[in-house]
Formats: sequence, C-alpha cells, structure tokens
Amino acid sequence: MLRLLIVLALLLGLLWWLRRRRRRARAEEPTLACDPLTVLQGNVHLYRRLPPALQERLLPRLQEFIRRIPFTGARGMQVTDEMRIIIAAQACIPTLGSEEYPFEALHGITLHPDEFLVEEQDEDESTGVVTEGYRALAGQSLDTDRVVLSWRDVQEAEVRDDGYNVVIHEITHFLEASRPGGDAAAHAALAASHAELCRAVDRGEPTLLDPYGAEDLTEFLAVAAEFFFERPRDLREQHPTLYVLLRDSFRLDPAEWPA
Repeated sequence: MLRLLIVLALLLGLLWWLRRRRRRARAEEPTLACDPLTVLQGNVHLYRRLPPALQERLLPRLQEFIRRIPFTGARGMQVTDEMRIIIAAQACIPTLGSEEYPFEALHGITLHPDEFLVEEQDEDESTGVVTEGYRALAGQSLDTDRVVLSWRDVQEAEVRDDGYNVVIHEITHFLEASRPGGDAAAHAALAASHAELCRAVDRGEPTLLDPYGAEDLTEFLAVAAEFFFERPRDLREQHPTLYVLLRDSFRLDPAEWPA
C-alpha cells in the first residue's frame, strides 16, 4: 500500500511539473502584433522563393529566434514586430539546411535607422604609422555574439538585384566566428576562389562578386554567401566550384528553388 501511494505521489508530481512546463512554454511564445506569414509574403522575397518544405521549416525557427534574441533600437530607433520578422527570416534562411538551432551564442541584434560610424585604426605596414578615423558601416558582427544592422540597408536588399543582403552577410560572419574549423579541402577551395577575385580586381576587370570580397577571406565568404542566396543561378554559372562549396556548406541549393 505504501509503495502504491509513493508511485501515485510521483505521478501527480510529474503531471504537475509537465503542466507547469507547458504553461511556461506558452508564456514564452512570441506574441507578435502582426501575422508573420503576411509580413514574409509581402516583405521577404527570399521567403517567396523557398520551396514549401523549407517555408514550413522556417516559421518555427523564426519564432524561436524572435523569442530568444533581443532586438535593440539605436539612435532613437523603434523596433517593430514587422522589423523583427523581416530580419529573423533572413537570418534563419541560411540555416535551414540543418535541423540544429545555430544561434545559441547570439545575444542580441542592434538596429540603426541608417549607416552608423565606427572608430578604426589603420597601421601602415611599411612605416608603422597608425591612422585613426571613422568608417560608415551598414552592418557589423561584434565579438561573435551581437549583430549590428542598418535598417535602411535591410530594406534595400528587398529592392536591389545586385546580390546585396546585409543580414545574410553579417549572419555569415556570426556563423563562421561561432563555429570555427571546417574541412581543410573546402578552406583551400575557398581561398583559391578568393585569390581569383583578387586577381580580377587588381586587373580592373568587372566581377560578379562585389569587389569588397577581395578585402580578406572572411569578407569573401560573407559576400559569396550573399550572392549564393540572392543570385544563385548567376553564381553557379560563373563560379561553379564556389557554388558547390557553398551548397555543401549550407546544405541548401537555392539555384534550384523557384524563380
């Protein structure tokens, strides 16, 4: 009899814990003032290009992103739910090739109305002279745990057709920094593609990829990721090796998505 009472007490305790956990989960669900699907259909062209299976996978990941990641407005910027959905969608799309939630280390997103200034120091390697100044940025990944964005540039990605996407650019920086390492052969192939771009830029030739990618290998990867999602067919045609490298890395094949 005593054993039966102990078992019943344990079962009641388990039921109470499960009910409390469900209540807590419901309380933590994002309460958005607008319908995510309506915002995505009207404001995120990459969402409209996703195959139905990936569209279904995106929504819960987007909601988890919004629930976990705080958005902060800078310079008086008021961050709306629509802004959160637009940015979260573009941040999550590159991760849809994996079942794993990859943003554990991301602690926040700061949103500026427009480009923002950052202080920089530039050292001349030949003379050792250090020059201090400021540079205007559209986006920045800080200390592998925070992303800073210009809202105007986020919006521009929706209307431009030159491969530009500041969210994908900065999220690629974050993913690279938060998960270092990788396959040595893939790294060598990436370095070869970067060297190819550098040579073309030095010769003054027009390039599909933004010449900014010639800055260094890290920037090249972020620029290449922008084109992989924004102009995948062009990238596959002009840089097939780079396209395959990114396809295998992201585990996605956007050149095969609907036009």
